[in-house]
Amino acid sequence: MRTPPARRRGFLAVAAVVVAAIAGTSLFAVLRQGDLPQDLSEELTARVTVLLESASQEEHLHHGHHFEEDAGKIICAVEPFGVSPEDARSVTEVEWVYARHMCAITGPGTDWKTSVRAAGPLAVHFGHHAEVQVPMAGTGYPQRVRELIPERLHEEAFADFGDDEALEAARARFEQAK
Repeated sequence: MRTPPARRRGFLAVAAVVVAAIAGTSLFAVLRQGDLPQDLSEELTARVTVLLESASQEEHLHHGHHFEEDAGKIICAVEPFGVSPEDARSVTEVEWVYARHMCAITGPGTDWKTSVRAAGPLAVHFGHHAEVQVPMAGTGYPQRVRELIPERLHEEAFADFGDDEALEAARARFEQAK
């Protein structure tokens, strides 16, 4: 028995919608930079964390972070959400990494919950000397973020820090550094 033409067209229309939805979802996942390959994300996380935690007092002032001379050690969690060029798949191909960061400062009598912290999006240029750029806080902050981070990544730049494992690892390092 043959399927009536109207019923067949309906079935084909539903199948086409399903295929289009799957293709659209796949394309969105490919285009969304927050979905960096895990090995690339892990390596970028490690490199940016080392850059932030080993920065001098002067470099931290340049990043907009202000704290006392003997405040303690800086401990950071980093969550990359994009790179330039967009198609980079290894650290050697990355010119810029865009990430959220959260840094806490150890100090006498300070615990993780009450530590002085700095957080938000940043950009790191990998070149002869890596350069960290952090938008300055205060009036006009959202516009400075938009100027620093490519438009295709604005939604990610303003998203909350979502890597609980990175935050927990930073908290553990903070406790060890005290």
